[in-house]
Amino acid sequence: MAEDKAVDTSSCCASCGIAAVDDIKLKECDDCDLVKYCSDTCQKEHKTQHEEACKKRAAELRNELLFKQPERNHLGDCPICYLPLPLDITKSSMTTCCSKIICCGCYVANLVREAKASLGNASCPFCRKLFPLTEEESDKQNMERVEMNDPVAICHKGAQQMEEGNYTSAFEYWSKAAELGDFEAHFKLAAMYHYGRGVEKDEGNEIHHLEEAAIHGVASARHRLGWYEMSNENSVRAAKHWIIAA
Repeated sequence: MAEDKAVDTSSCCASCGIAAVDDIKLKECDDCDLVKYCSDTCQKEHKTQHEEACKKRAAELRNELLFKQPERNHLGDCPICYLPLPLDITKSSMTTCCSKIICCGCYVANLVREAKASLGNASCPFCRKLFPLTEEESDKQNMERVEMNDPVAICHKGAQQMEEGNYTSAFEYWSKAAELGDFEAHFKLAAMYHYGRGVEKDEGNEIHHLEEAAIHGVASARHRLGWYEMSNENSVRAAKHWIIAA
């Protein structure tokens, strides 16, 4: 007799073995890419058999993502000249009118253009809206962007709350910004979990937010992860983090 062939988990349900044909669609395991299932019921029934391999593969996938060199830093490109924004935050600035982070070169170029044309009050280099003349006007503009669920504006509002000592409010704003995809907010949340400001100290959550920030190019988060690994005598992982950060 011929030996039974192992189930091909790439085209068959890992639990019942049914093949992916016609109207039978398979979905991958939620945490790994090793197996597929035809239904939630099959996935639940197969959980005990798959759990150990799943955890191992999920950790491997996480490490692949974590130690992949990001294509750019978390700030991205200037929306006007399309050059990468510098990590030195003094060389760029956020506009409260449209929440764009614009490099100083484009700011200066716009000021020169307006001066030559005698256009009067300075305007945003991106949306051309006049710059606010008072802090109150600036805060009002930023809150309008916050209400529109702009993650950059929400992160900025969190920073304002932090400066005023409103840690709980800062935590709430940064949590929302992180959910909406602001990776700087992840780094700030990691600091809050580290120092216990606005939330209880939690190393697990601190590391999670550091990793999310590092994966998307926040060099400071990557550097902090390197020190964490070194303190746990994981020198190889520490070196990988620092090489990527450099």
